[in-house]
Amino acid sequence: MNILFLVRSLHYGGAERQLVVLARELHHRGHKVSVAVFYPGGPLEADLKNASVRIISLEKRGRWDVVGFLVRLIRTVRSEQPDVLHAYLVDLMTVFVQPFVRSTKIVWSIRGSHMDYSRYDWLCGASNALSCWLSKSADLIISNSHAGRRDHIADGYPADRTVVIPNGIDINRFRPSLEARERIRDQWGVKEDQPLIGLVGRLDPQKDHETFLQAAVLLRHEKNQVRFVCVGDGPSEYRTALQDRVHTLGLSDCMMWVEKQSQMADIYNALDLLVNSSSYGEGFANVLGEAMACGVPCVATDVGDSGLVIGDTGQLVPPKDPSALMTAMLQVLDRKPRAAEIRRRIVEHFTLEHLVLTTEQTLSALCHQPTSRSVTSRENTPVC
Repeated sequence: MNILFLVRSLHYGGAERQLVVLARELHHRGHKVSVAVFYPGGPLEADLKNASVRIISLEKRGRWDVVGFLVRLIRTVRSEQPDVLHAYLVDLMTVFVQPFVRSTKIVWSIRGSHMDYSRYDWLCGASNALSCWLSKSADLIISNSHAGRRDHIADGYPADRTVVIPNGIDINRFRPSLEARERIRDQWGVKEDQPLIGLVGRLDPQKDHETFLQAAVLLRHEKNQVRFVCVGDGPSEYRTALQDRVHTLGLSDCMMWVEKQSQMADIYNALDLLVNSSSYGEGFANVLGEAMACGVPCVATDVGDSGLVIGDTGQLVPPKDPSALMTAMLQVLDRKPRAAEIRRRIVEHFTLEHLVLTTEQTLSALCHQPTSRSVTSRENTPVC
């Protein structure tokens, strides 16, 4: 197959990481794979370049660079003539391309579940409403979670064209490492007898750091030696506000802030517990799967498919409930579940190999389906 992925950028993020590993592995399996980015220069581009996957820069100059950008996008897709145009987080852009590549199969992606658009600017809510209205233009919609599929179908997405393919975790990259654990904890000045709890995720209202911080205060009353770390990037104003909140809550002496980095497996290994406190929006939370592959137990709010990922290896709590979150953290720290059992759940259910093979089979079957849009010439018929 000739597959062209379309994404805003390749900066650190769960969806972006999944795109990179999927593109890389499909390329290794003999498919022609290219990735078109709106904004070039993201750090994850190095992974694709090392795998000889071609990156196409669309050179978008900003949010309001619309007409010139769309011209470049249409020209690029017409030149590539892909069998599949697979959009990640930029589904609406395919609507402008469709009339010019009538034989190309259009694939959208669902990377989350129910969102609270009141927390963001008007354009996010408007884009979602437009996506719901135009979703029937896609030939296939791939959701990384059952929760995301249910929520989007309820909003108007076509059920007969929306399938679930869970995220895949690279179990060779994310694995237990005592050396990494000792090295990172030594760098951070965390002693072995100090439990270290981490929240990994971008600095965004969706991740609900506030609930995590309140739970941390409660937990300190039970285990005063516990340490915390927040790993992730975000707007400087939001970071400052969170750090000010940490100071107000009296957590400054036990809370660290670390930017997202490439060697995340080392970070996970340093933890005794990973917490995902998101209050909405999660589909398949990569951080849960990655931490579990490293043998780290998890506590998560019951948002998206988090319960399905964790299974019986950790604890699930209601969102926005600091007391329940604290109790769950305390129980898991005291129980000390075995790393091998935690890792086994990912190895058995959520591997990268499963993601790649399922996606390959799904896209191949799609290519062999007759298109509902008229084909202008035999030369444009996809060969899969």
